This record gives sequence, C-alpha cells and structure tokens, in this order.
Amino acid sequence: MLQLLIRICSFNFGEFEREEFKKFLRMGLIFALIIGVYWTLRPLKDSLFIQLVDKMHLPYAKTISVLALLPLVIFYTKLLERTSREKMLLILPSFYGISVLCFGVLMLAAQGTPEEIAARTLMPFIATKMLGYVWYLFVESFGSLVVALFWAFATDTTEPSSAKRGFPLVVAIGQMGGIICPYGIGGLPHRLELKTDMLSMMVLGLLILSIIPLVRYFLRVTPSHLLTAFHGKNEKEEEAQQEPGFLEGLKLMLSHKYLIGIFAVNFIYEFVVTIFDFNFKLAAAMHYSGVALSNYLSIYGSSVNIVSLLCLLLGISNITRFLGVGVALMAMPVIVGLALFSFLTIDSLSFLFILMVGSKAINYALNGPALKQLYIPTTTDVRFKAQAWIETFGSRSSKEAGSVFNMLLKPLQNVFGEMVGKAHYLTLSGIIGFPLLALWFVTAFYLGKKFRNAISEKRVVC
Repeated sequence: MLQLLIRICSFNFGEFEREEFKKFLRMGLIFALIIGVYWTLRPLKDSLFIQLVDKMHLPYAKTISVLALLPLVIFYTKLLERTSREKMLLILPSFYGISVLCFGVLMLAAQGTPEEIAARTLMPFIATKMLGYVWYLFVESFGSLVVALFWAFATDTTEPSSAKRGFPLVVAIGQMGGIICPYGIGGLPHRLELKTDMLSMMVLGLLILSIIPLVRYFLRVTPSHLLTAFHGKNEKEEEAQQEPGFLEGLKLMLSHKYLIGIFAVNFIYEFVVTIFDFNFKLAAAMHYSGVALSNYLSIYGSSVNIVSLLCLLLGISNITRFLGVGVALMAMPVIVGLALFSFLTIDSLSFLFILMVGSKAINYALNGPALKQLYIPTTTDVRFKAQAWIETFGSRSSKEAGSVFNMLLKPLQNVFGEMVGKAHYLTLSGIIGFPLLALWFVTAFYLGKKFRNAISEKRVVC
C-alpha cells in the first residue's frame, strides 16, 4: 500500500525514498491538524466578533492585532532562545488548546446582541465587546505563531532537494484537514440547530492538544538522517555575526535584503487580499448572522482547501519542481493582478466568494510552499526567529495597512453617499494595488535568483 501511494504521488511531487515518504506523511498529518483547526477558528473569529462587536469594526480589530502581537513575538523569540524546537511544538499547542476550551465556556454566555447579553448575564456591555476583541486577537496569534513554528521546524529538518518533493505533499495533506474541519466542526452547531458555537470550540481545543502526542511520535520514529537541515559553507561565520536578544529576529530581517524581500512579498499579498476579505465579510454579514454566518464562512474555509488540494493534485507544484522557485514566486503577482481587476469590475457575494477562494487556494498551493523553501539556505536563527517576525508581525502589519485603507470606506460613504463613496474606494484600491503588484513581481525575480545561487554554491544567504 505504501509503495502504491509513493507511485501515485511521484507524478505530482517527485520520487520519494520509503522512509522519506513516511516522514512527510507524518509531518503532513501534524500540518493537517494545524490547518484544520486554523481554518475552523477563522470563521468563528469573524462571526463571533461580528456578533459581539460589529462588522464595521473588523478593520479596527486587525489594526489592534498588530500592536497586541508585538509583545507576543518578543516573548516567543525569548522562548526560542531558552527552549528547544521540539519543546516549543509542545508548549504552544498546550497553551492554545487549553485557551480554546476556556473561550468555549465563556462564549456559552455570549449569545445574542451585546445589549441582550448585558441584560441576561452579569457581563456588562463593555466586557462583551472586549471579549470579542480578545477572541479576535487570540485567533490571529494562533495563525501567526503556530503555523510559523511548524514551518520553521519543517525547514530546519529538511534538505533542499527533499523539500521540493516533500513540502507540496505536506501542504496537500494539510488541505485535507482544511477541508474536513471547517465544514465538519465549524458548521456542526448550525446543522444541529444549536444557538452557540460552544460545541465547535470544545472539539477544536481537544484537536489542538492532540498535536502534542503526534509531534512526540514524529520525533521518535523518524530516522535521524532525515531530521538534518541545510548547512552552508559560510554558516558559522553568519551565525557569529547574529547577536541574541528580544529583537534579534527583527534585526536579522532589517539587515538582509533577502529577508526584506520575503517580507515585501508577504506584505503585498496580505495587503491586497485584506481588501478583498473585508468586502467579502461585509457582504456575507448582510446575508447571514449568528451560527448561520459561522456555517457560511466554514463552507468558504473548506472550499479554499478543496481548490488548493485540487491545484496540488493537478500538478501545480510541478511549476516549482521543473521551472524553479523564482517562476513560482513571479506567477503569483500576475494571478493576484487579474483578481484585483475582477474585484474592481464585479460586485456580488457569489463572485467575492469565488474570488477569495481562488486567491487563498492558489497562494496555499503555489506561493506558500515556494516561500517556505526560501528559508532553507539560511541559518537556524533566521529560520526560527526572523521567519517568526516576517510571518507574524510582518503579516499582521500588512493586514493592518490593508485595514487602515478599508477604514476609508465608511467616511467616503458618509461624505459622498453609499454608491459614490464605494466607487471612490474601489478607484483608490486600483491606484494603490497595481503598482504594489509590479513591485512584488520584481522582488520575486530577485528572491528566486538569490535562492538558486545559494543552493548551487552551497552557501547560506544570511
């Protein structure tokens, strides 16, 4: 059976050795749990926030999340200095699993509008809104820290040639978790006609805690020669120049053009898609509410992962295998550019659903695995600390920038009227978006060239 799976996967992902294939299957199972939980928490994050606070406050929540995540990243970096990578994959799931269970109990009381909750319980009106913001920030931090930690661990235990085959396979397995969990768990309260999402949150808490035994099993049974990282000839010299400290990851990022380039690619993608996402959530909130909104957004989450998996099964990863990381990176701004043009010309919930599914799915199937490979020819500190800053604070700052832009919608509508204000908002989206996409394309070319040279010369970039 295992040999049959290897043969089937060889078409899309390449030829695997037996133990190597088993390693990526185990890694994929861990990633499937992480992605499944994350894509189930995302719809709950938005629907519960809209219920407890207000849909027009979504840009403010994204903005505040950047400031809140800054001390979290500093604390995370400090933990990395004192704790092994294996222990970090035990500490974070323990914290988030227990926290989700606690939130589930709190959300049991948070049913109805903030005014109704305040009248029915001892929870005052302001506390209800604070709970909504805290919940939103909590889920944002999970997506940033846990996903970043997994990929830091993956790049630190994989050689470049193996990563070309294995990372797309890991992503493909991860999409299965992203397909099953959002619809199967996130939409469960709606199908059972429950009034709250507490059941979903209880199940999610237990799933997060189950990551711990899976990580222990992975480390115990995977051969040691398959847990080695890329080491360049100049790695010791590069590490000697990297001083420890709270802000080491940020300093590393700002001191190397290569890392700034990775940051820029992440920033521009998240900025443009944040504009798409805000308009999609506004349209969805106009049609659905409560657990029905959670169910609709859960279907969206499952759809993203279905399309992403189909892209991988149809061989989209062959772009990276045969044409290189650079071509895969340069394809993404072209695709997002077409999506931006469509967003500016078509306005409907169904279209926005398709637009968001396509933008997210292709990013996960093509751009994501290619970006993760960029960290392979780097030092251990860059893989764990700089990557955390790029994918946590960097990603949040880009979403903040997109959210600040989205805040213009309401004032423009107040001044010019709903339709004219929306038209001005869309025009500004194009004026800012298209030049950023051109910069993204140039940066992707630079990153692909640096990566190719580093691998061929067997040197670390930074």
